[in-house]
Amino acid sequence: MTPIHLEPATARRFLRRALLLDTPAPDVATALAHHGYIQIDPINVCGRMHDLILRNRVTGYREGDLHAHIHAPARPGFEHYLPYAGILVAYPAAAWPYLAPLLHGRRLRPKPAYHRKLSPKHEALAQHILAEMAARGPLTSDDIEHEGRSVTGWGSPGRLVKNLLEVLFVHGRVLITCRRNFRRVYDLPERVLPAAWRHAPPKSATEIARWTALLRLRQRRLCTLKRGEHALIADLVHPVAITGVKTAPLYLLRTDLPILESCHSGPGAESTLNPLLLAPLDPLIYDRRVTSALWGFDYTWEVYTPPAKRVRGYYALPVLAGTELVGHVDPKADRPARKLRVVSRSVRRGHRVAPALRALAGWLGLK
Repeated sequence: MTPIHLEPATARRFLRRALLLDTPAPDVATALAHHGYIQIDPINVCGRMHDLILRNRVTGYREGDLHAHIHAPARPGFEHYLPYAGILVAYPAAAWPYLAPLLHGRRLRPKPAYHRKLSPKHEALAQHILAEMAARGPLTSDDIEHEGRSVTGWGSPGRLVKNLLEVLFVHGRVLITCRRNFRRVYDLPERVLPAAWRHAPPKSATEIARWTALLRLRQRRLCTLKRGEHALIADLVHPVAITGVKTAPLYLLRTDLPILESCHSGPGAESTLNPLLLAPLDPLIYDRRVTSALWGFDYTWEVYTPPAKRVRGYYALPVLAGTELVGHVDPKADRPARKLRVVSRSVRRGHRVAPALRALAGWLGLK
């Protein structure tokens, strides 16, 4: 198939629009369905990752709205890991029939750590945990008394009950029903997921592979595909070539072609909007190689980088101005003092980030 040839500015404009940055979604459900999932992270420096991602994409979004949505009584969504990755995300409920077969298969594997079949001893404790949950309702690991110790998947020591709950979660035998101070509260799947989704026919291996390949495109809207992925979804994508940009072949969804058509007429609303502060793992910049090639912006989330090796800062937020990434700001919420403090910033001359910082502070309820 002949690639669509684009100028870099047109490709960047397309990404802004396709990723809901120019016209936010009316609600969380719409944004979640559009992107396929939203990555969850517990670190809270100036707002949590998922909230920072959605504040730019959902009209009137407030901290905690994602979890309020997925954990609402109707259960329109749930939390789980991306297939074949240890990345916790929020899914719409419609994703369950695709994930369920993968989770069930993990119960039978001899390894690795959290994807393993339980030993008879650990299975007995698991049955005790499940019985406690059935009798008492939703529980955290602290609600279950047991003195056993074990090693976590990260290699650190921890409580056996806590680690077993994680294994049961990975296996789909318990699910996260809510959060208390952002701590996981688990319950039985039949009390978390609507029956319509729990009893939906499980998808075939081919359907799951196709869905998994599509997830990345739905999340980023313009990305590379492995050969096997492309073969699975070739009927749903179109190749793109960007003038002067050297990357592996890029693809977009054919359903996004009308958005692309709207980007050929020159600068649009993005040229008059104030700069945006992006989340460190925002879909626009998640693929570092594409971000570097298309935007000329080399960015690494440095929260796990030793302080002496950090370039931008612990929780630096990239600054998007029009169709350019023009720098970063490293803010920190001082909640006791009700102030948003700027640890560091580096922004290209001619671009003002004060309005974006005021907007972030106001969203956080700070000065």
